[in-house]
Amino acid sequence: MKERAKELKAEARANKSREEGESDVLAKIAEMPEPERSMAQRLHELIKASAPVLVPKTWYGMPAYTKDGKIVCFFQSKHKFESRYATLGFNDAANLDDGNMWPASFALTELTPAEEERISVLVKQAVSGAGYLSFSCSRGIPVQHA
Repeated sequence: MKERAKELKAEARANKSREEGESDVLAKIAEMPEPERSMAQRLHELIKASAPVLVPKTWYGMPAYTKDGKIVCFFQSKHKFESRYATLGFNDAANLDDGNMWPASFALTELTPAEEERISVLVKQAVSGAGYLSFSCSRGIPVQHA
């Protein structure tokens, strides 16, 4: 009984953490100017759909997504960082290794269905434990290998 009570407490903490993180991320997205707000909102939905295991949280005041307490991917606003593009970045917890060199961040100027497809594949790969990605030179679409 004591072990089950511990499990229930841990589950409640995890759910609360997920809910609080979701709330914090949505609040930060709401503060962004358009068109970044729409981009960040769509990216948030896409990441949640592609990798439900990821837990949203804010990281340096920007949306981020964790697995086992480690940041896997994050969004950086172009407005906040005074850049000409927003950034989707991946940390070392992301399983994107491809030989001795691979991209760890991507510039975003717009989200079209092509970018959404590519991001979905990247996020799924980032949380997986198998395979690696390579990038098609002609289209820049990640392809998973076993």
